[in-house]
Amino acid sequence: MNKMEITPERRERRIYKITVLGSVVNLLLLVFKFIAGIAGHSAAMLADAVHSLSDFITDIIVIVFVRISSKPEDEGHDYGHGKYETLATAIIGLILLLVGAGVFWNGVSSIWHVIHGGTLQAPGMLALVAAIVSVLSKEILYRYTVREGRLLDSQAVVANAWHHRSDAFSSVGTTLGIGGAILLGDNWRVLDPIAAVVVSLFIMKVSVKLLAPCMDELLDKSLPAEVENRITDTILASPGVTSPHHLRTRRIGSHYSIEVHVRMDGRLTLEEAHAKATTIEHKLRQEFGEGTYISIHVEPDKKTISNPNN
Repeated sequence: MNKMEITPERRERRIYKITVLGSVVNLLLLVFKFIAGIAGHSAAMLADAVHSLSDFITDIIVIVFVRISSKPEDEGHDYGHGKYETLATAIIGLILLLVGAGVFWNGVSSIWHVIHGGTLQAPGMLALVAAIVSVLSKEILYRYTVREGRLLDSQAVVANAWHHRSDAFSSVGTTLGIGGAILLGDNWRVLDPIAAVVVSLFIMKVSVKLLAPCMDELLDKSLPAEVENRITDTILASPGVTSPHHLRTRRIGSHYSIEVHVRMDGRLTLEEAHAKATTIEHKLRQEFGEGTYISIHVEPDKKTISNPNN
């Protein structure tokens, strides 16, 4: 199945299915992690549980905002509600950034405590088991979610997938820290906060990757040059259409917005010019999706104006 075969209604249903599945897994994991962190005396596992809680919260955000973004145009939103999905992605990225910063701060504080002669409590085996289960389940969930998000062309779902993977990365660090503390002895308990600091840097890096394109879209940055070149090539493939100019593009949620001026034979009737413009619109929607917003301004070719008898 390709993107063109997915209707807006089916897209919304699949996004809900993916997100609900992720939220159920996150809910089970965070409960298990909190129990394992308390019973296993592991501060790292408790921090990991908080990370899973943030995953669960972002699932709820995706469910709410995707429903809003799927609403059609109305009197107050001439371009639909697609940017609500972008806003959801930005919120997820911001949460990731805050979680990463929190993990970093806690890790550094623990390391500083050890440097000044403090000791860390030894974690139990239950915490290690919980960390391993988290790594495996979240990596599987990431692979499934990111594949569906790319197929559905949903930034919010892809962002949520990366949140799953960031939780897996966090659990890898937790696994190494807890495992090192258990297997290597008391002197190596500091591995737990060290691993947490390293993982926090990965989490914050992912958050920046998510926030950057969101800011571009919210600030109406033009589509990439290769996309604009495809738009121009599609327009020029129509017979009798020349000189596409004043091309303006942007992204609105999962859709593109295209505004362009083109030239046609000035001797064409209004009906003929309209028919050609409509054909171009159909071709652009075939190329970039049925939800593409297109505005074509038709101008007479200068040659036909200066030589009206030709």
